[in-house]
Amino acid sequence: MLIYAATIFASAFLLFLVQPVIAKQILPWFGGSAAVWTTCLVFFQFLLLFGYAYADVTTRHMKPKSQVRLHIALLLISLAVLPIIPDAVWKPVGNEDPALRILGLLAATIGLPYFLLSTTGPLVQAWFARSFPSGTVYRLFALSNFASLLALIAYPPLFEPWIPTRAQSIGWSIGYVLFVGLCAAAGFFSLRTSQGQSASVSGSAELGSPNDTPPPRTRDYVLWLLLSAMGSYMLLGAPSHITQNVASVPFLPLVLYLVTFILCFEGSRWYQRRFFLGPLAVIVVAMAWGLNAGGDLMEVTHAVPLYCAGLFVCCMFYHGELANMKPAPRYLTRFYLMVSLGGALGGLFIGVVAPMIFITYYEFGAGLVVTALLAVYVLWPLPKWIPAAALGLAIVCAYNVKLYIDDLKRGTILMTRSFYGTLRVKDTGPVDEPTTVRRLMHGVIMHGEQYLEPNLKRQPTTYYGPDSGVGVAIRRYHDRPLRLGVIGLGTGTLAAWGKPGDTFRFYELDPQVLDVAQRQFTYLTDSKATIETALGDARLNLERESPHQFDVLAIDAFSSDSIPTHLITREALEVYLKHMAPGGIIAFHVTNRYLNLPPVVQKIADAAGLKTALVSHDPDDSDDRYSRTDWMLVTRDAEFLASDAVKKVTSKVEVPAKLSVWTDDFNNLLRIIK
Repeated sequence: MLIYAATIFASAFLLFLVQPVIAKQILPWFGGSAAVWTTCLVFFQFLLLFGYAYADVTTRHMKPKSQVRLHIALLLISLAVLPIIPDAVWKPVGNEDPALRILGLLAATIGLPYFLLSTTGPLVQAWFARSFPSGTVYRLFALSNFASLLALIAYPPLFEPWIPTRAQSIGWSIGYVLFVGLCAAAGFFSLRTSQGQSASVSGSAELGSPNDTPPPRTRDYVLWLLLSAMGSYMLLGAPSHITQNVASVPFLPLVLYLVTFILCFEGSRWYQRRFFLGPLAVIVVAMAWGLNAGGDLMEVTHAVPLYCAGLFVCCMFYHGELANMKPAPRYLTRFYLMVSLGGALGGLFIGVVAPMIFITYYEFGAGLVVTALLAVYVLWPLPKWIPAAALGLAIVCAYNVKLYIDDLKRGTILMTRSFYGTLRVKDTGPVDEPTTVRRLMHGVIMHGEQYLEPNLKRQPTTYYGPDSGVGVAIRRYHDRPLRLGVIGLGTGTLAAWGKPGDTFRFYELDPQVLDVAQRQFTYLTDSKATIETALGDARLNLERESPHQFDVLAIDAFSSDSIPTHLITREALEVYLKHMAPGGIIAFHVTNRYLNLPPVVQKIADAAGLKTALVSHDPDDSDDRYSRTDWMLVTRDAEFLASDAVKKVTSKVEVPAKLSVWTDDFNNLLRIIK
């Protein structure tokens, strides 16, 4: 059994390890958006589906010897694409669809190896079932999920902090070569020990005893599909909701998802329906209520445990019921095919369909309602009060989701959604009063606001007041024309600083943000400066453009929880310096709820031989125009940093002892979590 177990373990470990390895390399090319991860997951899920379909077709319609020879030939061909290092030709050059470009890049870089890795689970289990008809084949599925989990939890502490991404790709490629050897050995061993190799082509597909269980019914196929689809749906839906509304915790939900697979398929003792139905009802209602509860439930210490616990209980229900319905080994490839199809459909809905039909993140709330309705269908054969209770649960969830949607719409004048996330424009305060403020929201993060009263609407607000770090930098050039570059448009608030003769150039990744800033806010149109805008990833644009000789370059892209790390590396700073005038100031906006970013800027500035100052400003409570802010000013002009205007607002930066200089090839968020 060891050769089969080792092959499955290696394939599953590599299968999950490659996802962060490859995704982290291409994140900087596509603006560091969280949607890059979702697009990658959709690609991997569909390739997994194709792999399971291949395993099912070749197992049922090919003789064992032909199947093994075909598979080994494909494994050898796949070695030609190694090492898995993305080609720079795939970098975006304009306003092309980022999702399509990511899918093409992944197909060219990792497509065939990932496809063959995805076939291994069902294929090698089929080989094992032929060799050992009385073996416990589904424990190999649990082993596969354990290996996936191990890869996932090992990457952040063991690989990411210590190994550059290029070296990770090369190491993964070496591991893949070893896997090819293991898989080939397992195939040859299965031919030596297989029973019934002389069966007909169709008969060669029959695994195990012909009298073990009856064939699956139509209802079985439907439930396999629905249960696996909802697991995938909530795996992507819950992190999207948490990331947009609370905090960025992308790995924890996937860990919980895999743990439920391991527990449910390792043995029947872990999932027992009578122990999970009660907690499932409570947690689903709690999550639905929490959507619009506000208050403490919007804080990370309350919301993340609630939604992660809810995801765990829901996935135990999905996967526990799925494991209870697993068929005899002769039907295992069809079972895995339906499970994979469901997973792909769930991921497709979250990653592709939901952004097209929902104007904001409604899918998580809808998933809670569907979970309750799915429980009605699964529990229908039980005493009728049980499915009736599940139906009542669905109604309660639907009511809370409606309240959540109503709350999102209250005061909102615009909601829009794109590949890069959702935007809301809402007015707060009495209409036509001086205190009425229009805000741009991305999840719970405010990306700028403007007073609607004519005498106040031209004033800078929030993070851009005169005593903020960027305000101090701009005021240095009050007596001459200023060339200002800004990475991250938001509402365009910095344009309020413009005076005749100034030139302000804004870089914005999301076309919808530019549209909202121009249509719903007036900072850009009212500015006295000449306003220029450039769409696309700012760093890629700056790499292609001739030097701009900026006096001030504001890097304002780190206030949300999913920060674009490629804008705060040593190589990024080199790009910025190319565009700076002598003595120019690079201002990093490092205000962040969960990440301690000033030490990162300090390290890359030290590596470049530049001077820094952390300007922290906490405005008086009586002036609600401005927010508390932290800006890191980076410059070669030591005289400016020594001036009274800077020294009186400068704070000390405490750099953790083990923090390394961030580079494009090496950075780690775990080191700077507050």
